[in-house]
Amino acid sequence: MVYELSDTYKAESIFEGWQETLIYSCLQKVMGKVFVTDPINPVSASALVGCFEFYAGDPDVELVKNKPGGFVIMVPQNEAWAQLIESVYPDAKRVTRYAIKKDTQFDVEALKKNLQMLPDGYELKPIDYSVYDLCLGSPVTVDFVSAFESREKYLKDGRGMVILKDGRIVSGASSYTRYREGIEIEVDTVESERRKNLALIVCSALILRCLEEGLYPSWDAQNMGSVHLAEKLGYEFDHEYAAYEVASNERTH
Repeated sequence: MVYELSDTYKAESIFEGWQETLIYSCLQKVMGKVFVTDPINPVSASALVGCFEFYAGDPDVELVKNKPGGFVIMVPQNEAWAQLIESVYPDAKRVTRYAIKKDTQFDVEALKKNLQMLPDGYELKPIDYSVYDLCLGSPVTVDFVSAFESREKYLKDGRGMVILKDGRIVSGASSYTRYREGIEIEVDTVESERRKNLALIVCSALILRCLEEGLYPSWDAQNMGSVHLAEKLGYEFDHEYAAYEVASNERTH
């Protein structure tokens, strides 16, 4: 039987050494959930937040089967977990993702200079009460806020910046998730507005906002394009890792 773990500190040692801020969000009880099959002395655990679930400790088939509905990105701690995911979900798509180092020292002046690239006719704005509702209106932008349980929760814990053109969001960078020390960045640009440096501009604005507040803007890359954008912002590539996309015809990350 699978249990949601209320005493999440019991799972800290299971995830020890895994530098993933989405796991921190769950362990810190900022957002997300931790699941175990032994709530007293767990030796296995999964951490679920947004559409990501991370599996650690002794491979446990019950945890892998305890999948929420819809699209999930499953991230195994090691190859044993990977093989278990493949056996339970033979149609799962194995993909490579790219971890980015978590100790970036940003060049603030370079980030400020990026803001000057904003084209005429475009407006840079924070995600506030009204912009939050705009984010919900498009599959390109909904994930800027969707992992938070409500508007109020996002406006309290989330951080985000968008670029508007004719009153419509054309690019944005936001906290896909929040942990105590920072955020995990989600970024996207509508297809017709790409190759205009909008992602570079809006990410620079969000990073500067985070630095002003003493928050770390963490980055994890879905593809090499995301890695290259991160490097332009001052981040450094760390390592590749395997993940599994399960049970959906569409993906958003």
